[in-house]
Amino acid sequence: MTKTLTSPWMTALIGAVVYLASTVLLWQTPKIPVDALKRGPIATLVGPSWEFSNPEADQLVTELRAEKQALSQREQQLNDMAVRLQAEQAELSQATQSVRIMQTDFDTAVTRVKADETANLKKLAKVYAEMDPATAANVLADMDDVAIVKIMVFMKDPETAGILEALAKKGDAEARRTAMISDRLRLASNRPQPAK
Repeated sequence: MTKTLTSPWMTALIGAVVYLASTVLLWQTPKIPVDALKRGPIATLVGPSWEFSNPEADQLVTELRAEKQALSQREQQLNDMAVRLQAEQAELSQATQSVRIMQTDFDTAVTRVKADETANLKKLAKVYAEMDPATAANVLADMDDVAIVKIMVFMKDPETAGILEALAKKGDAEARRTAMISDRLRLASNRPQPAK
């Protein structure tokens, strides 16, 4: 038995058993205060998984929230701009419509002679100018005011004056008509209109 106890295998086996027994008997988990754990680098390893905290993830979350808020502000600005744009379009449409109405009113008030009418109107003006003013007034009385104005545009002022005087002497209604024709003559234009 001494031989067995002195063998190197037995010595190693006894040493291993003594080591394991002393480790089991003396093993204790160190007690670290909770405050120290939260302050130190081990803090992320202690506690339940839902209390896990990562500074980089927190920074990313903060950046995402800031970016989301910036996008919300930008969306609000775009919505406000769209509302302003619609209001300005409505205002522009209203202004365009007003201009069209004014243009229509102007076109009805102003008598224009078109280029293709000029030659015929000049011939008619010459014919009526050579007539007696009373006779010319009788003929013109049956015509439309616009046609009378177009013809008189190509007459000289004394010829026009004689015909208008003869037309006005026919009565109050014809005097008012003569005034309207005079007003239209004032606004008349014999420049050819550009083709539309």
